[in-house]
Amino acid sequence: MSEHFARPETDHPSEENDQSLGRDAYLSTRRLFFRRFRRHRLAFISAIFLIISYVLLPFVGFIAPYTPNERNSDYLFAAPQSINLFHEGAFVGPYVYATTGEADLTAFRWVYTADKSTPQKLEWFCEGGDYRLAGLIKTSTHLFCAPEGTTVFLWGADRLGRDVFSRILYGAQLSLTVGIIGIMISMTLGLFFGSIAGYLGGTPDYLIQRLIEILRSLPELPLWLALSAAVPSHWGPVTVFFIISVILGLLDWPGLARAVRAKFLSLREEEFVRAAEMMGATRSRVIRRHLLPNFSSHLIASAALSIPAMILGETALSFLGLGLRAPAVSWGIMLNDAQNLSSIELYPWTAIPMLPIIFVVLAFNFMGDGLRDALDPYQH
Repeated sequence: MSEHFARPETDHPSEENDQSLGRDAYLSTRRLFFRRFRRHRLAFISAIFLIISYVLLPFVGFIAPYTPNERNSDYLFAAPQSINLFHEGAFVGPYVYATTGEADLTAFRWVYTADKSTPQKLEWFCEGGDYRLAGLIKTSTHLFCAPEGTTVFLWGADRLGRDVFSRILYGAQLSLTVGIIGIMISMTLGLFFGSIAGYLGGTPDYLIQRLIEILRSLPELPLWLALSAAVPSHWGPVTVFFIISVILGLLDWPGLARAVRAKFLSLREEEFVRAAEMMGATRSRVIRRHLLPNFSSHLIASAALSIPAMILGETALSFLGLGLRAPAVSWGIMLNDAQNLSSIELYPWTAIPMLPIIFVVLAFNFMGDGLRDALDPYQH
């Protein structure tokens, strides 16, 4: 009689998962979080993209070949130019062709032709318009510039002959920063009111909940428009920028406050909270040292998912002409200049500012989803 012996399946998926969980058990919380986050490839790539974007913000003046409001009246609605390396089969190095424009009176548009007989090599670490490096050091050195008599409009020029590529880089400084400032205000207010409502309860909870209900019952976009329209028109761009950030933060905190309240209502009855109170810990210490750390994962994910809403809010207000105003440069202001559909049909590159908005918002959403999964102990 033949005997059948079951061969141990060491490479069974469930056993691999058990071994993986066993290895993860010996890791610190921080290393375990990073390992889980790296497994979420899309979120990890998005985080790298956002980190690079924010690190480069202080140096956009050096990277951009032009200053944001530098005009060239000879190149209105100039088409995007390509940077080439080879000319007639020979390696020349990075260069552009000189272009000349003329008005097409039949199609009512500007038409530009390139002189491809003579390549014009780009200049590196050259002198251009003045700017402030990191907002502090005044300098005029740029990474690359167009040679004399030519232009380097990588993404074309707008209706005033301003370089779209340079303006997008400068616009990132305001459009990306407004989300950070707004979320700081929103997080501060949401944590403060949510902690009081959830931990103290009673009359403070009742008053805060009624305030939240009033704010959430108001239509968001009209309220944005009303508050933005109340900003005096003679205020400077920097003042308006901070006012817009404050407005966005003030209108975003109720959702976070309710989430904090709900979490605190469940945590305040736990034994470790009761033990801290019996040992004489003050209410503020209980909130700071015992309640908030147990809620930090949700706070991080919530902040990452709220920043794109802030960016879209500033973009919408600036697009409608009620947000940041010229001479400030943001992606919303650039879209406001490109809202003429006939111009977009003739010169589609004027709508390029919508692309960084899409990429940044998607990156924040992907990163927020990855953070939420990596910080949730029940997902693994």
